[in-house]
Amino acid sequence: MSAASIPVVEVNAVPEDGYLLDVREDDEWRAGHAPGAVHIPLGELARRAGEIPRDAQVYVVCRVGGRSAQAVQVLNEAGWRTANVAGGMSAWALAGRPMVSEDGRSPVVV
Repeated sequence: MSAASIPVVEVNAVPEDGYLLDVREDDEWRAGHAPGAVHIPLGELARRAGEIPRDAQVYVVCRVGGRSAQAVQVLNEAGWRTANVAGGMSAWALAGRPMVSEDGRSPVVV
């Protein structure tokens, strides 16, 4: 699968009840993430892929889209149905989509 064939979806097309997989690092996740997102850092994806449902569309997000594109490529080649969220959490925040933090502060994208 080439980079040109990686499925991409705009942030506003991600359904509120969609399965959103956040592959950013722990500090990025703690600072701000989408409510209901599932956090599996890219470096842990191979070990934890079994936690991701195979019977649902999976939307993958990182900060701007590079790491999530890697995750989408790997997961789709292994049989999942995934799409990269265009612009990542940066675009998510700019679009005014909901965010929460793990430290009680106002959520931010780092």
